[in-house]
Amino acid sequence: MGVFVFLPLVLPLTAWPVARLAEQRLHPRTATRLLTAVAAVMALCSTVCLALVMVVGTAQLPGNPLPDGWSDPEVRAAVPYDEVVGKAAIPALCAVLLVSLRALWRHGRVRRRAHRALAGLRGTGVAVLPDDVPYAYALPGGGRGRVVVTTALLDCLEPAERRALFAHERAHLAARHHRFLLAVRLAALANPFLRPLRTAVSYTAERWADEAAAKVVGDRRAVATAIGKAALVSRGTPVATLAGLAAPGPVPRRVAALLGPAPAVRTWPSLFTSVGLAAWAAAAGTAVSAMSSANSAVTMFLILRAATPL
Repeated sequence: MGVFVFLPLVLPLTAWPVARLAEQRLHPRTATRLLTAVAAVMALCSTVCLALVMVVGTAQLPGNPLPDGWSDPEVRAAVPYDEVVGKAAIPALCAVLLVSLRALWRHGRVRRRAHRALAGLRGTGVAVLPDDVPYAYALPGGGRGRVVVTTALLDCLEPAERRALFAHERAHLAARHHRFLLAVRLAALANPFLRPLRTAVSYTAERWADEAAAKVVGDRRAVATAIGKAALVSRGTPVATLAGLAAPGPVPRRVAALLGPAPAVRTWPSLFTSVGLAAWAAAAGTAVSAMSSANSAVTMFLILRAATPL
């Protein structure tokens, strides 16, 4: 095992350059998918790393339920860094599991409450609530999901801007952006080094919906105006894993992007560009992270299997 078991904890640093460059140079759809995949794989690998190191730490604790052979000196010699890092991994892994379960529970609770609140309304794709607080968001579930918007926000928008709002929220539902947002949120909770990727995906998912809305409406300026107005008056979405037109973030950058030409659709950036180099570096870091965690898991299994009496 050696030091390789710890590589997945720090390899997310290799994805920091692409997290920034993907926002600027890639199509939002490509950037969202790429960054979410990288974050999910790296978070899984770092969690596996913590679990493996935790096994090393628990083998030395009094009264542990593991076989006695797991704490033999020969086994300890084959699995280094056990005294300090192994025991420190125990509370670290518990904290990761606790905050991840809490995030999942909160996400599910908000969705259930929202669906219960809309149960008495007509089962259409849009739910307009008579509320003095302006907000709008895409609520997944129940088939294709629903767009939730209040009359206070609609009153602030012109007809073309309302069409942009509905197109934006429907794009969130059609592409299931809540899954991307939830995945990167859990990844950032599993490994704090992945937070830049969560921030980037929160932005690129909104840009993805912006471009989809502009294509449907046929007026990029109307979408930009709707975003600016909604950001000024809206309170945002009830939870970070649900998408909305006025989601917190760099709204001026979104507006500026919409006032310019539509981004070119490209599945993978060229290697001979800065974003291409960053993307390949992140891909290499992800591959090394996966291989390191797999190698450490297999090595740990073989060691402990040999040390466990039949």
